[in-house]
Amino acid sequence: MGIASKLKERALGFGQRAMERLFADEKRAQRVVDVMGKAQQAKKSLDSTQRVVMHQLNFATRQDFKDLGRQLSGLKKRLRSLDAKLTAL
Repeated sequence: MGIASKLKERALGFGQRAMERLFADEKRAQRVVDVMGKAQQAKKSLDSTQRVVMHQLNFATRQDFKDLGRQLSGLKKRLRSLDAKLTAL
């Protein structure tokens, strides 16, 4: 077992013990869950606002790039299909 593996194993062990201690108290665990939920809501709100602002400024958003990537992937598949049909003729 290499040094990196040992370090990774120890770090995972520390993390697991820390999480066990953190969630040992039911009230504390509920507060952590509540805070995580609020953080996710805040991120969703921030992303939504950012998307609106970016579109108003005529800038592409991350989602726009993802959508274009999907469209490009579909076009590539269609092109390969058409190329195969032409080759068969």
